[in-house]
Amino acid sequence: MRAFADLLDRLIYTRSRNAKLRLIGDYLRATPDPDRGWALAALTGTLDLPAVKPALIRALIQERVDPVLFGLSRDFVGDTAETVALLWPAPQSPLEPSEPLSLSEVIGRLGSITRSDAPAVLAEMLDRLDSDERYALLKLATGELRVGVSARLAKTALAQAFELDVDAVEEVWHGISPPFLLLFDWAEGRGAQPTVLDVPVFRPFMLAHPLEESEVSLQDYAAEWKWDGIRVQLVHVAGQTRLFSRAGDDITHSFPEIASAFTQSGVLDGELLVKGTAQGTTMDEGAGAASFNALQQRLGRKAVSAKALQEYPAFVRVYDILYNGTQDVREFPWSTRRNLLENFAEILDPERFDLSALIEAKDFRALEEVRAEARNAAIEGVMLKRRDSPYVAGRRVGLWYKWKRDPLTADCVLMYAQRGNGRRSSFYSDFTFGCWNAEGELLPVGKAYFGFTDEELKWLDRYVRNHTVNRFGPVRETDKTLVLEVAFDSIHLSKRHKSGLAMRFPRVSRIRTDKPAHEADTIEGLTKIVT
Repeated sequence: MRAFADLLDRLIYTRSRNAKLRLIGDYLRATPDPDRGWALAALTGTLDLPAVKPALIRALIQERVDPVLFGLSRDFVGDTAETVALLWPAPQSPLEPSEPLSLSEVIGRLGSITRSDAPAVLAEMLDRLDSDERYALLKLATGELRVGVSARLAKTALAQAFELDVDAVEEVWHGISPPFLLLFDWAEGRGAQPTVLDVPVFRPFMLAHPLEESEVSLQDYAAEWKWDGIRVQLVHVAGQTRLFSRAGDDITHSFPEIASAFTQSGVLDGELLVKGTAQGTTMDEGAGAASFNALQQRLGRKAVSAKALQEYPAFVRVYDILYNGTQDVREFPWSTRRNLLENFAEILDPERFDLSALIEAKDFRALEEVRAEARNAAIEGVMLKRRDSPYVAGRRVGLWYKWKRDPLTADCVLMYAQRGNGRRSSFYSDFTFGCWNAEGELLPVGKAYFGFTDEELKWLDRYVRNHTVNRFGPVRETDKTLVLEVAFDSIHLSKRHKSGLAMRFPRVSRIRTDKPAHEADTIEGLTKIVT
């Protein structure tokens, strides 16, 4: 546990990507199995310890220290795990000497206990650890490491540490369970490279770079719409079907009607959408797709009711093909894969699948005009795919581009602020903003925590501290005089919000110190652009 705590501590204070790769690689080489495998699972977000919840941790610390002291300390520190790690008192009676807790022992115990046993087990472990180890334990238990390490970076560190190809690691990753003993056997030459040919596992998606060039040639690139759903991968292997999200999460149980309809051997890439009520076929009608707001009614459900299946019927608009039957076609050029996909799509259930249409335009200028007119709620932008591009994991320069539609903007008033997490835990960086209703009341319309520079974050943090008029736990209410220009992709009606509106992907685009708060936008004005 000591070595893992030290790793987290160093990662938190390391900004350089290469330095983070070295730190993780050194840890993986120096740490024995299975501890390093569990550490890798934690860093990549594949560790699940359901018995420990944040509420349990708060209850434990409030039994041992003054709840008011904890509340004030949590507000100052900005992170529950760090606060508890620092405040946790020494045991009232000395502990019997014991062996130091190993990471695998911690995972084993937390993974096997019930929720009723969790308080006593967690408290006993906290008593045996120092503050750094307590912090690591609590972050492990809640699955909220937030040390500036993505799953891809951790896998890259593993690949570099053992001279493996990171794409080969990605290929087998989802077919191996923590603590990844087969993976480390392969990495250190004790075993063969794992294979997942007969297992319905996730293959990493090919991703696109934002289009920053002025234009590309449509002779070299094909254009198709980027629909506003969620990217999914359909896998049917050895009689089994799985539906994976972009992050590799298995969401088959959430969309059983899609899984049961995909019975052809192969692997497809597509966009998960909900059918529009009008079932239109033109672009203005969304080509049969409803907005993301409709899809949200289905996302995250462990059990799907018959009512949800009927009211929000899902379908997949297929983009690409990775396996044609049992044949891996990812190395084929896009134009060849497109032909294969068109043939494959003909045998799919038309109630649950359709083929993403290509955009016809004589040149880039004509495409630009088509894109500018695409304000439909179901359209996020345009994809540009090089016709000779293979299907490769991750982002490769020059192969695929995403040309998102221009964002909408609104002038909103800052209402509330809360501290961030990780390296932002000392700053007020989560901002709730609102617009005026007809009665002159400010109502929240969204929350944003990115879009600003580090310097702007410092400015906003000072502003919040100097203009606080009320506090609600970790939340500060401001005097509602600062206007923020907020960019967002779309806005939808929402019964969950007092304003009746919810923004999609809001971000702070500009600090409007030049504009008085009473000139900010209104709920009525935003309602007119609801999609």
